[in-house]
Amino acid sequence: MSSTDPAGPGPRPAGARGDAHGPEEHHGQRVGRPAVTVSQGAATETAGQAGRSELSHSGAIAIIPARGGSRGLPSKNVARVGGVPLVARAVHAALAAESIERVVVTTDDDEIADVARAAGAEVVERPADLASATASSESALLHALEVLEGASDVTVFIQATSPFIDPADLDAAVERVAVGERDMVFAATPTHGFLWHEQADDASGASAVGVNHDPSNRPRRQDREPEFLETGAFYVLRTDGFVQARHRFFGRIGVQRVHFDTAIEIDDSADLARARALAPRVDRRLARGVAAALARRAGAGTGWVADPRHPFVDVDAVVTDFDGVHTDDTATIDELGRESVRVSRADGAGVARLRDAGIPVLILSAEANPVVSRRAEKLGVDFLQGISDKGAALREWAAPRGIRLDRIAYLGNDRGDIPALDIVGWPMAVPDAAPDALERARHVLERHGGHGAVRELAELVLAAHAATTAAAAPVDDDWRGEHVARAAAREARELDPAHPTRRQREARAAASAVYDPAPSARP
Repeated sequence: MSSTDPAGPGPRPAGARGDAHGPEEHHGQRVGRPAVTVSQGAATETAGQAGRSELSHSGAIAIIPARGGSRGLPSKNVARVGGVPLVARAVHAALAAESIERVVVTTDDDEIADVARAAGAEVVERPADLASATASSESALLHALEVLEGASDVTVFIQATSPFIDPADLDAAVERVAVGERDMVFAATPTHGFLWHEQADDASGASAVGVNHDPSNRPRRQDREPEFLETGAFYVLRTDGFVQARHRFFGRIGVQRVHFDTAIEIDDSADLARARALAPRVDRRLARGVAAALARRAGAGTGWVADPRHPFVDVDAVVTDFDGVHTDDTATIDELGRESVRVSRADGAGVARLRDAGIPVLILSAEANPVVSRRAEKLGVDFLQGISDKGAALREWAAPRGIRLDRIAYLGNDRGDIPALDIVGWPMAVPDAAPDALERARHVLERHGGHGAVRELAELVLAAHAATTAAAAPVDDDWRGEHVARAAAREARELDPAHPTRRQREARAAASAVYDPAPSARP
């Protein structure tokens, strides 16, 4: 990526965190250039005065520094957690915050830039000298603020390597800065831990000392006020004060309490593994706000009814494995050695609706078996079988059709699906999938393979498609909102296993139909 003129970083207080890419001090050295001036519509205040009055209520700007040269964990910022690249997760969290108007990623890496744009962010090219292992995050923020037009009164610095950011926490922190309560607010989690510092033996033989407590007087947890551990997830800054101070901690500093489960920062492979293990539980709690934001950005307006079980799967194509997805992953062999599998007629109905909506469907199978081709032909969809590398095959299928990989939903169940799951925008898995496949899934379906899993995926895609289509139609806004809301509610009811509709009950009753590759036995 091409470079632009950098803004000069200044000294930072001890303990200031970097870009989550290792140590990023600039050794206290200032670059000789004038301070960046941001127009606020009024006289600029000094850092000591900043925050004394309420700021304008225009939306904040979120800036996400994400460089490409991580040493501890290569390609860290595009590593996937819960099926989503880290930088995309940060963008989604910012988009979901009602107080944030613009989301910007500043990067020196083309892959990060592509992922950020696909997620909905603007991109600023980060100069090479501001993207080294020793460059500060502040230098990247100052540069971005200088090149961007119409900077906001409030800047939200978000680190992509914190995968679990609650949009509600961002909104709360922005509000505290916007109303003048604090000049900057950072994410932290309460802790009652006793901290120790180990040192060389002294004259008394002591080798460790208490940092935040007297070892001879250890009060009970309930008798102690909590201290706060900085998570590194986000820092909300009064823009003019930050530009003058040139580091993130200035003026009156506030703490935004965040849930302990979200207080994870990824620096190495062990952190990444822990985040991936936490993702299914934490993402379910955060899903409602993020899904609603993605729906709004896609043009669904307020008609989309957010539900963690039913994410907003706005895609242009659906690709699935066959065994364990269209089938229950079992096969029946008769006395003549003929193989048959069990499929769901409900899946067939879902695929038919996808076709009617103009959404391409591909079956991608590792096994070369007449069952696959016969079923695909009956469904009227593309199929590829005998595939050893599903990722490469998927790229070759999508490219000539002009379908972006991030606009594809892929449903798999086993390790052979991982190359495809790792490159699409919506990697999904059936609930009994292999652990490695589940780890990569952005969403895990409720229905099993051969028992309506493909139908469930189809309903999710069609619900998003209907919401965006209805929102774009030139009809009365009140009618459109009511229509979309009813459609979304209907889709949600159809997917509720505790309250099946008549059509769903009929589909389940028919799901035991046996599919045989012989033409005479085809359902």
